Amino acid sequence: MPDEDSKRAAHRALVDRILSGEGRATTEQRARAFGNEDLSPPLDTLIDKVVATPTQLTEADLAAARASGFSEDQLFELVICAVVGQSTRLYDAGLAALAEATVDGRAE
Repeated sequence: MPDEDSKRAAHRALVDRILSGEGRATTEQRARAFGNEDLSPPLDTLIDKVVATPTQLTEADLAAARASGFSEDQLFELVICAVVGQSTRLYDAGLAALAEATVDGRAE
């Protein structure tokens, strides 16, 4: 089983790759999708649904984003950025809660 440092290094590499690596969406668009902030309509609706209520995502949401000028490749990249961003926020919140609830690795 990988140790915690190697897991964090792998996660950092993933985040670096999706935010800074080669892609069809701009690095600015990817960063905004990762943070789920400052996105213009209709991309904001699509990313909000992907992050908060994925079961409510519809073909119409994707069609609206395509109609606003995003390609399938760009939308795929932006959705991946949004999902990894949300996962990162949840993971960080979980680690913070765990750290708060424990002292020296033991439950209080």
